[in-house]
Amino acid sequence: MRRQPHLRELMDGPDCDPDALRRTYAGFGILNPVVSGWGATYRRLLRPLLSASVPRTLLDVGSGGGDLARRLARLARRDGLLLEVTGVDPDARAHAYASAHPAPGVRFVRATAAQLDERFDFVVSNHVLHHLSDVPGFLVETSRLARVMTVHSDISRSRFASVAFGAATAPFFPGPACGGSFIRPDGLVSIRRSFTPAELRELAGPDWRVIALNPTRLLAVSTGRG
Repeated sequence: MRRQPHLRELMDGPDCDPDALRRTYAGFGILNPVVSGWGATYRRLLRPLLSASVPRTLLDVGSGGGDLARRLARLARRDGLLLEVTGVDPDARAHAYASAHPAPGVRFVRATAAQLDERFDFVVSNHVLHHLSDVPGFLVETSRLARVMTVHSDISRSRFASVAFGAATAPFFPGPACGGSFIRPDGLVSIRRSFTPAELRELAGPDWRVIALNPTRLLAVSTGRG
């Protein structure tokens, strides 16, 4: 399939149903651990670089409802490792939801990555790249903030991803017209907006390693600057 960046997700609309939006943020906490692959990414890339005696810092860019920020902090705490997580998102609705669901070792800031004047050991994002009109600029900006590693995780666009997501979510995530969330309709749009590994490699350039995790996921990884 051709990429379709002109499509827009319902939850990005300023006048979208606030109840459906809250259900969407809550649903991400259920869906993302199943489909996003962050458990394996944490074990393979982040956990070996964390310490039980030296605190590390992590920035989650475009943190939305905060499910990934809370999960990474929880995983590190479970393993006896010191990790302070900051979730940053410019959307007031996302920030309000995330702030209303605090977790130990996590703080939420309403801002963009470009507005931050501090650096972190790790910078990560989940399902952000496909929203962007300037992916190379975002990669430069986020890697500038990372001392150790930057990891961006997103959907790998394919017909299989679209069919599998549509079929798997239909019984569990009804649309907003049925009193549900934006997860299924927006997820299908997200797949159409996403990149293939080859497309992302071309955009990212030689400083980034683009890894196809499976038919539906990819990572863009860069080592830090200090």
